[in-house]
Amino acid sequence: MDRKRVNIAVIEPSRIVYEGLANIILKAKRNSFVYWLSDFCELEQLLNKTGIDVVIINPCIIQNRLPEFMRYKKHHLKISWISLVYSHHDNQLLNQFNETISILDSIEAIVNKLTNSVIKDDNKVVKEQLSEREIGVLLQLVNGLSNKEIAEKLCISIHTVISHRKNIIEKTGIKSLPGLTIFAISQNITSVNSIPQ
Repeated sequence: MDRKRVNIAVIEPSRIVYEGLANIILKAKRNSFVYWLSDFCELEQLLNKTGIDVVIINPCIIQNRLPEFMRYKKHHLKISWISLVYSHHDNQLLNQFNETISILDSIEAIVNKLTNSVIKDDNKVVKEQLSEREIGVLLQLVNGLSNKEIAEKLCISIHTVISHRKNIIEKTGIKSLPGLTIFAISQNITSVNSIPQ
Protein backbone atom coordinates (compact mmCIF):
# COMPACT_ATOMS: atom_id res chain seq x y z
CA MET A 1 0.00 0.00 0.00
CA ASP A 2 2.99 2.31 0.22
CA ARG A 3 4.01 2.41 -3.47
CA LYS A 4 1.00 4.16 -4.98
CA ARG A 5 -2.22 5.64 -3.79
CA VAL A 6 -4.68 2.91 -2.98
CA ASN A 7 -8.33 3.74 -3.61
CA ILE A 8 -10.61 1.89 -1.22
CA ALA A 9 -14.39 1.77 -1.48
CA VAL A 10 -16.25 0.85 1.70
CA ILE A 11 -19.80 -0.33 1.03
CA GLU A 12 -21.48 -0.21 4.42
CA PRO A 13 -24.87 1.23 5.38
CA SER A 14 -23.69 2.30 8.85
CA ARG A 15 -21.93 5.66 8.82
CA ILE A 16 -20.44 4.91 12.26
CA VAL A 17 -18.86 1.64 11.09
CA TYR A 18 -17.54 3.35 7.94
CA GLU A 19 -16.05 6.27 9.91
CA GLY A 20 -14.27 3.88 12.29
CA LEU A 21 -12.80 1.79 9.46
CA ALA A 22 -11.81 4.85 7.42
CA ASN A 23 -10.12 6.33 10.50
CA ILE A 24 -8.09 3.12 10.97
CA ILE A 25 -7.04 3.09 7.31
CA LEU A 26 -6.07 6.74 7.16
CA LYS A 27 -4.21 6.72 10.50
CA ALA A 28 -2.09 3.81 9.26
CA LYS A 29 -0.14 6.47 7.30
CA ARG A 30 -0.64 4.66 4.03
CA ASN A 31 -1.19 6.52 0.79
CA SER A 32 -4.91 5.74 0.67
CA PHE A 33 -8.18 7.40 -0.20
CA VAL A 34 -11.40 5.96 1.20
CA TYR A 35 -14.81 6.33 -0.47
CA TRP A 36 -18.05 5.62 1.37
CA LEU A 37 -20.94 3.95 -0.43
CA SER A 38 -24.08 3.04 1.46
CA ASP A 39 -25.30 0.55 -1.16
CA PHE A 40 -23.84 -1.82 -3.75
CA CYS A 41 -25.66 -0.10 -6.63
CA GLU A 42 -23.47 3.02 -6.10
CA LEU A 43 -20.31 1.08 -6.97
CA GLU A 44 -20.73 1.23 -10.76
CA GLN A 45 -20.90 5.01 -10.70
CA LEU A 46 -17.73 5.20 -8.60
CA LEU A 47 -15.89 2.74 -10.88
CA ASN A 48 -16.73 4.95 -13.86
CA LYS A 49 -15.13 7.96 -12.10
CA THR A 50 -11.99 6.45 -10.59
CA GLY A 51 -9.92 3.30 -10.33
CA ILE A 52 -10.67 1.28 -7.20
CA ASP A 53 -8.09 -1.13 -5.80
CA VAL A 54 -10.00 -2.55 -2.84
CA VAL A 55 -13.70 -2.91 -2.08
CA ILE A 56 -14.61 -3.58 1.54
CA ILE A 57 -18.23 -4.65 1.71
CA ASN A 58 -20.70 -5.76 4.34
CA PRO A 59 -21.76 -9.25 3.12
CA CYS A 60 -25.39 -8.50 4.13
CA ILE A 61 -25.53 -6.11 1.18
CA ILE A 62 -24.81 -8.80 -1.40
CA GLN A 63 -26.44 -11.78 0.30
CA ASN A 64 -29.43 -11.63 -2.07
CA ARG A 65 -27.41 -10.17 -4.96
CA LEU A 66 -24.72 -12.82 -5.33
CA PRO A 67 -25.00 -13.20 -9.16
CA GLU A 68 -24.56 -9.42 -9.56
CA PHE A 69 -21.58 -9.49 -7.17
CA MET A 70 -19.98 -12.36 -9.11
CA ARG A 71 -20.36 -10.40 -12.36
CA TYR A 72 -18.54 -7.45 -10.77
CA LYS A 73 -15.75 -9.72 -9.57
CA LYS A 74 -15.40 -11.26 -13.02
CA HIS A 75 -15.30 -7.88 -14.80
CA HIS A 76 -13.01 -6.19 -12.27
CA LEU A 77 -10.22 -8.70 -11.70
CA LYS A 78 -7.79 -6.08 -10.40
CA ILE A 79 -10.03 -5.24 -7.45
CA SER A 80 -9.44 -7.04 -4.16
CA TRP A 81 -12.81 -7.85 -2.55
CA ILE A 82 -12.88 -7.88 1.27
CA SER A 83 -15.86 -8.72 3.47
CA LEU A 84 -16.49 -6.66 6.60
CA VAL A 85 -18.06 -9.06 9.06
CA TYR A 86 -19.79 -8.20 12.32
CA SER A 87 -22.46 -10.88 12.38
CA HIS A 88 -22.70 -14.54 11.38
CA HIS A 89 -22.61 -15.31 7.64
CA ASP A 90 -22.65 -18.49 5.62
CA ASN A 91 -19.12 -19.70 4.75
CA GLN A 92 -20.20 -20.16 1.13
CA LEU A 93 -20.90 -16.42 0.94
CA LEU A 94 -17.65 -15.45 2.71
CA ASN A 95 -15.62 -17.73 0.41
CA GLN A 96 -16.51 -15.40 -2.48
CA PHE A 97 -14.19 -12.74 -1.02
CA ASN A 98 -10.39 -12.45 -1.24
CA GLU A 99 -10.15 -11.60 2.46
CA THR A 100 -12.33 -11.10 5.53
CA ILE A 101 -12.06 -8.34 8.11
CA SER A 102 -13.92 -8.81 11.37
CA ILE A 103 -15.15 -5.86 13.37
CA LEU A 104 -13.35 -7.55 16.30
CA ASP A 105 -9.94 -7.57 14.52
CA SER A 106 -7.19 -5.42 15.99
CA ILE A 107 -6.14 -2.27 14.16
CA GLU A 108 -2.85 -3.95 13.25
CA ALA A 109 -4.66 -7.01 11.85
CA ILE A 110 -6.94 -4.83 9.71
CA VAL A 111 -4.01 -2.84 8.30
CA ASN A 112 -2.05 -6.06 7.63
CA LYS A 113 -4.99 -7.69 5.85
CA LEU A 114 -5.47 -4.62 3.66
CA THR A 115 -1.76 -4.37 2.86
CA ASN A 116 -1.47 -8.09 2.08
CA SER A 117 -4.61 -7.99 -0.02
CA VAL A 118 -3.24 -5.17 -2.20
CA ILE A 119 0.16 -6.91 -2.55
CA LYS A 120 -1.44 -10.25 -3.48
CA ASP A 121 -3.68 -8.52 -5.97
CA ASP A 122 -0.73 -6.70 -7.58
CA ASN A 123 1.18 -10.00 -7.87
CA LYS A 124 -1.83 -11.81 -9.29
CA VAL A 125 -2.24 -9.17 -11.97
CA VAL A 126 1.46 -9.39 -12.94
CA LYS A 127 1.25 -13.18 -13.20
CA GLU A 128 -1.89 -12.96 -15.31
CA GLN A 129 -0.17 -10.44 -17.61
CA LEU A 130 2.61 -12.90 -18.49
CA SER A 131 1.79 -14.93 -21.58
CA GLU A 132 2.15 -18.71 -21.58
CA ARG A 133 5.30 -18.41 -23.69
CA GLU A 134 6.76 -15.81 -21.31
CA ILE A 135 6.08 -18.13 -18.38
CA GLY A 136 7.81 -20.92 -20.33
CA VAL A 137 10.86 -18.72 -20.93
CA LEU A 138 10.85 -17.64 -17.26
CA LEU A 139 10.86 -21.29 -16.16
CA GLN A 140 13.86 -22.03 -18.37
CA LEU A 141 15.71 -18.95 -17.09
CA VAL A 142 15.09 -20.03 -13.51
CA ASN A 143 16.44 -23.47 -14.42
CA GLY A 144 19.71 -21.83 -15.48
CA LEU A 145 19.43 -22.16 -19.25
CA SER A 146 21.08 -19.63 -21.59
CA ASN A 147 19.18 -17.80 -24.33
CA LYS A 148 20.50 -20.27 -26.91
CA GLU A 149 19.48 -23.29 -24.80
CA ILE A 150 16.02 -21.83 -24.20
CA ALA A 151 15.59 -21.20 -27.93
CA GLU A 152 16.52 -24.79 -28.72
CA LYS A 153 14.34 -26.28 -25.99
CA LEU A 154 11.26 -24.20 -26.90
CA CYS A 155 11.88 -24.33 -30.67
CA ILE A 156 11.98 -20.55 -31.06
CA SER A 157 14.64 -18.12 -32.23
CA ILE A 158 17.16 -16.49 -29.90
CA HIS A 159 15.69 -13.12 -30.92
CA THR A 160 12.26 -14.31 -29.70
CA VAL A 161 13.76 -15.46 -26.39
CA ILE A 162 15.38 -12.05 -25.91
CA SER A 163 12.07 -10.36 -26.75
CA HIS A 164 10.23 -12.52 -24.19
CA ARG A 165 12.90 -11.72 -21.57
CA LYS A 166 12.43 -7.99 -22.18
CA ASN A 167 8.66 -8.41 -21.80
CA ILE A 168 9.09 -10.37 -18.55
CA ILE A 169 11.37 -7.66 -17.12
CA GLU A 170 8.98 -4.92 -18.21
CA LYS A 171 5.91 -6.65 -16.73
CA THR A 172 7.50 -7.74 -13.45
CA GLY A 173 9.91 -4.86 -12.96
CA ILE A 174 12.58 -7.42 -11.99
CA LYS A 175 15.91 -7.52 -13.87
CA SER A 176 18.08 -9.97 -11.92
CA LEU A 177 17.91 -13.74 -12.24
CA PRO A 178 17.71 -14.24 -8.44
CA GLY A 179 14.83 -11.74 -8.35
CA LEU A 180 13.02 -13.53 -11.18
CA THR A 181 13.57 -16.83 -9.37
CA ILE A 182 11.98 -15.48 -6.20
CA PHE A 183 9.13 -14.06 -8.28
CA ALA A 184 8.54 -17.42 -9.99
CA ILE A 185 8.45 -19.21 -6.63
CA SER A 186 6.17 -16.63 -5.01
CA GLN A 187 3.75 -16.85 -7.94
CA ASN A 188 3.70 -20.67 -7.86
CA ILE A 189 5.15 -20.77 -11.36
CA THR A 190 7.83 -23.11 -10.02
CA SER A 191 8.85 -24.57 -6.67
CA VAL A 192 12.08 -24.42 -4.70
CA ASN A 193 12.54 -28.19 -5.15
CA SER A 194 12.45 -28.00 -8.96
CA ILE A 195 15.22 -25.38 -9.21
CA PRO A 196 18.67 -26.92 -9.89
CA GLN A 197 21.25 -26.28 -7.15
